[in-house]
Amino acid sequence: MKDTKSVRVGLIGLGSMGRNHLRVLSMLKGVDLAFIYDLDAALAARLAEENGTVTGSDLELLLEGVDAVVICTPTVTHSEYLRRAAEKVSNIFVEKPLAHDLNETRTLLDFIAARGLNVQVGFIERFNPAVQQLKSVVDGSRQVISMDFTRTNKLSSRITDVDVVTDLMIHDIDLAIYLNGPVSNIAAQGWATDGMINFASASLTHANGRFSRIQASRITEKKMRSIQATCIDMFVDCELMRKELLVNRQSEIQHRDGGPYRISAIEETIEVRPQEALLSELQAFAAMCQTGNLQGPSAAEALAAADICETIQQLVLA
Repeated sequence: MKDTKSVRVGLIGLGSMGRNHLRVLSMLKGVDLAFIYDLDAALAARLAEENGTVTGSDLELLLEGVDAVVICTPTVTHSEYLRRAAEKVSNIFVEKPLAHDLNETRTLLDFIAARGLNVQVGFIERFNPAVQQLKSVVDGSRQVISMDFTRTNKLSSRITDVDVVTDLMIHDIDLAIYLNGPVSNIAAQGWATDGMINFASASLTHANGRFSRIQASRITEKKMRSIQATCIDMFVDCELMRKELLVNRQSEIQHRDGGPYRISAIEETIEVRPQEALLSELQAFAAMCQTGNLQGPSAAEALAAADICETIQQLVLA
């Protein structure tokens, strides 16, 4: 069988997340890191030399001859770089969120459709092996009632161009839709300083009757990322950072006349395979570049999450 040709990928943006992408792309099988680009030319030159690739100041020239682009620039520049990249390539990965606000997200969705682009959005938690295992477990439940999502990270306060809803909560909004389906109603509260939301709590009612309660914070001193699922036949505790999954079942209640109740419960630890989410995410993107079949979160799904984000922001700031 003839070997599949490597995908020539360019990387735009070398901030914290961009450097994570650089690390994975530089070792990813089937990918040729064609160039890296950043407005900090000295940083780009140093990293290009360290990773055996090229850089330059003319982005349009660098885009010549590549198959795909990964965009990891600040959120407010996503739209600009996606449009520039689209002049040369049709396979584009954009870190979440797709754009900095709902109107621009809608405009980009129309642009993507008109150009026939293949765009994957970086909702990395979908590729967390703990989330994949959680989905498998709850899909086997007789009925899911509610899920609680918690995400706190005080270091996230260093990001000043977007609030906690767009920066952190959007991950769990996407997961809530991914795990529980379309949303029919939204309630939210929060805390903001100078118009910037730093703490938000939202309750989503899904079309299938399930509930999602989502909390995101930049002010909490403890870093947490977890999902807890209340089902009619089990309670599932999913720890996203440690990649642990515990399933609790109340198997039997015994009561003899005149005696105490005895409840026998089972706690089961579900094995979660060790796999870096970013690696799985970029493998899915590389496969899309080869086949044209989108396996990761789409621009339309990014719009659904952005729509809910804006509603939550309006409710908190009202």
